[in-house]
Order: sequence, then structure tokens, then C-alpha cells
Amino acid sequence: MDIGDTAPAFTLEDETGTPRGLDELLEGGPVVLFFYPRAMSAGCTAEACHFRDLVSEFKALGAQPVGISRDAVDRQAAFTAEHSLGYPLLSDPGGAVAEAFGSRRNFALFPTKRKTFLIGEGRKVIGVVTSELSMNAHADRALAILRENAAA
Repeated sequence: MDIGDTAPAFTLEDETGTPRGLDELLEGGPVVLFFYPRAMSAGCTAEACHFRDLVSEFKALGAQPVGISRDAVDRQAAFTAEHSLGYPLLSDPGGAVAEAFGSRRNFALFPTKRKTFLIGEGRKVIGVVTSELSMNAHADRALAILRENAAA
């Protein structure tokens, strides 16, 4: 999945067990869909909390972050509650959506690559951020891409 591609439609349960579809999420503006390996791990907690801390900046640009991992709904709920994340976390237990976005790997401890996709109108991918080691890079770069697109 790269810039200019059309993101696949999908529906997954969020941390409350409510089905959430990409098309529905896009009704509110661009979606910053970030894949992370494992809820509650140190790196994923740092990344998710950085998105949380910048959520007002995303909202000011009409966008919303949405996290996605292979964690079960109850683990996503605990992750959200423990860190007051304030945005949807989607459960992709079989990894089908991660696979469709090229973010799945066959490594049991960390089954998902850390990647972020900025998705706009018509499910068009308008930005991609990849970094396995910089937990702040995903939210920071996503904001920069959204600002660049708003100025264009």
C-alpha cells in the first residue's frame, strides 16, 4: 500500500466491540490509521500516548487517529482505559487487514509492522509513515503530511 493507492474497505470491532468500517470512519474526514504490534508493550504505549497527546491537533485538521493491532477487543479496551486514549482502537485478530495493508509479519511476539497510513476521501492513501524504532515519528509525520495537504 503506497501513496495514491486505494485503501481496502474493511470493518473491524473497536475496543467496545462496536463494528467500525473504514468508510464510516472517513465520513468525519481523513483517517490516520496506525498499525502497531502489541497493546500494552512499552513501544506501542509510547506511540499510542503520543497520538493521544496530539489528538486535538489532528481534530483541528479534520482528521482522526485510529489504531489497529491483532490484539483482542478486551485487550484493546484495557489499553484504552489504562491510557485514556480517546480514539478508536480496532481489533484485527486474524491479521487480514494488516495483510491487506502490507503490515503483517509472521513473527509471533510482534505480528504487525509499525506503519501509519493517512487515508482521505475515496479511501485514497495520501501519506505513509514507516518507522519501527521512533515511537513519535508516526504522529509527528502524519501531522506534517496533513498540514502540507491542507496548505496545497
